[in-house]
Amino acid sequence: MPLLDPIPSPIEHADSAALEWDHLLALVGGFASSAIGRQAILALWPSSDEAWIADQHQLVAELRLLLSEQISIPLGGLFDPTQVADKARIPGAALEAAEFQSVARLANDVASWQSLLQSPPARLAGKLPGLSQRSATLTTPLRPLAETIERTIQPDGSLADNASPELHRIRRDQERQQRVIEESLRAALRKLSSDGSTQDDVITIRGDRFVIPVRAELKRRVSGVVHGASSSGQTVFVEPLETIEQNNELVRLLEEEQAEIHRIFVALTRQVGIYAQSLVDGARVLALVDSLLARARFARDFDCVVPIFGPDSLRLEAARHPLLENRLKTNAGAIGGSLIVPITLELTSAHRQLIISGPNTGGKTVTLKTTALLAMMAQAGLPVPAAAAHLPVFTAFLADIGDAQSIEAALSTFSAHILNLNRLSQLADARSLVLLDELGSATDPEEGSALAVAIASHFLAAQAWSLISTHHTSLKVYASTTPGVLNAAAGFDEATLAPNYQLQLGVPGASAGIQTAARLGLNAEIIASARQRLTSQQVDIARFLERLHNEVAQLEYDRKATREEQYALNQLRAKLAREGDVELRNRTRELETKLASLLKDFEFQMRETVRAIEDRTAQQKLSKEAERRMTRLRREFQEPTAPALTSAMPTPSPTSSSTSPPATRSSSSP
Repeated sequence: MPLLDPIPSPIEHADSAALEWDHLLALVGGFASSAIGRQAILALWPSSDEAWIADQHQLVAELRLLLSEQISIPLGGLFDPTQVADKARIPGAALEAAEFQSVARLANDVASWQSLLQSPPARLAGKLPGLSQRSATLTTPLRPLAETIERTIQPDGSLADNASPELHRIRRDQERQQRVIEESLRAALRKLSSDGSTQDDVITIRGDRFVIPVRAELKRRVSGVVHGASSSGQTVFVEPLETIEQNNELVRLLEEEQAEIHRIFVALTRQVGIYAQSLVDGARVLALVDSLLARARFARDFDCVVPIFGPDSLRLEAARHPLLENRLKTNAGAIGGSLIVPITLELTSAHRQLIISGPNTGGKTVTLKTTALLAMMAQAGLPVPAAAAHLPVFTAFLADIGDAQSIEAALSTFSAHILNLNRLSQLADARSLVLLDELGSATDPEEGSALAVAIASHFLAAQAWSLISTHHTSLKVYASTTPGVLNAAAGFDEATLAPNYQLQLGVPGASAGIQTAARLGLNAEIIASARQRLTSQQVDIARFLERLHNEVAQLEYDRKATREEQYALNQLRAKLAREGDVELRNRTRELETKLASLLKDFEFQMRETVRAIEDRTAQQKLSKEAERRMTRLRREFQEPTAPALTSAMPTPSPTSSSTSPPATRSSSSP
């Protein structure tokens, strides 16, 4: 598509079908304002170019600012003007009226966008650098072109009478000629109606010529040219001889009008050609803006965040699968359905592999798909539905999810999985994200377990970031005993025998196949028989996992209680600190009042002492010394701390006529 810039460094290997990438883009595309914007969304693809990824997220963030200010961005006139622009550059070409109107709408939208960036709201001044940079090529004002087209072509597609002086003259002549013809035909009607020759006392038009209706059996009584008959054949339409020349003149004026209209269209097309490149540039910018606006609206409605990229961590907090959330929202609005349960998980460069176990329908596959889909979204410039997201930049998204059985290709479920796993094993490296669902299934359990551990070990050795779901105990043990691998359990409510869809990191999960079967209504006798067939080892493992989950749940409860107590303690500390601050301020004001009073008394006594000295020279010397001390005391008095004020404050001496230096008197502390 000419209006869209190519995505740099697109990911070559991404199993998008398994991760429902197209369905996600269709969801986001529904937020676009134009068909061009939807096409731009559908063309999105993850990239490994970190600069491009960061730029896309910055642009989406700027559009979210515009949304938060409730600023309307007109995009209803956006279309691809490439063909129209090429046509307008051809000498002598003439665009159609509808094409002119499309150009005018586009020009108005581009002009509105230019105006918004040139004079944004005060709160957004300087906060739209990316959009301003992307729109820097839009230097030509397009409003004059839009206004010219709107003055020339009316909303119904016809030309305005004032499109040119010549067109105005021709149409006035047409009106005069039509009046002449109508007067002539009315005279003929009055003459013919007296003897009943006319069918109706009306004037009509056939083939751009004014005619009168005449009864078919009496048509020979009227001298003139017949221009057709009614559908019933009872009426013919006759042009009387006396109006033939008048009609000929009207036809000439109509032809003259068409020639003038063509001339106007050619001239207007030539003007569009002058703006052709500016129109294409504007449409290219608006196509990007519509794509960004759709992503911003999606991010607002799905409470998305901008991901943070780094090579050493894959961490999702309260992540949600957007397609699942959209379906649950729809169901909740329609029939009171449940809301989505968010997922939190973390892998690091030291632990790149996560083994997820737990009950059927417990959310293991959703966890795999959510992680990979959000990573693809992040690298395609889409904010992700999560509370926080820290992700590496991947170079491949490799998935073995679902049943790849093919009767046509003579592939069983197991064979199809093995062929796909072989492909993944050849592609995976340290910058790949690998998703393996129900690894080791669809074959003998013992051999499947051995294969599962070997395959997981291969991807661990390749240092690929990998998430693996399983029911095999051997994989759970492998995760517990192998450095670099973590266990995780899909939650299961023992009371209701139903999955709670909460992911618990650090512990393996119980498959709870028999409990799930019972919950889904399988015959009770079959359930009882199945329980009796469990080996003691299997029972012990199930009990151990149940006890482990209970301990983890208790730890989580204790941790939550501790956090609540810590919060309450912090609140109490803050309250005590505030009360202490009030007491300290009151004490400080009291001391300041007392010190100010003492300082005033001391100044008075000092001046009295100076006046009591009879020696004028000594009096002047002592006065200067007193002023110096007073200045120092005032400066110390203005210090913010009470201790400094207290240490600087002297005790005033009683008034005396002694000639001993006042410095000796004033040196004592209060």
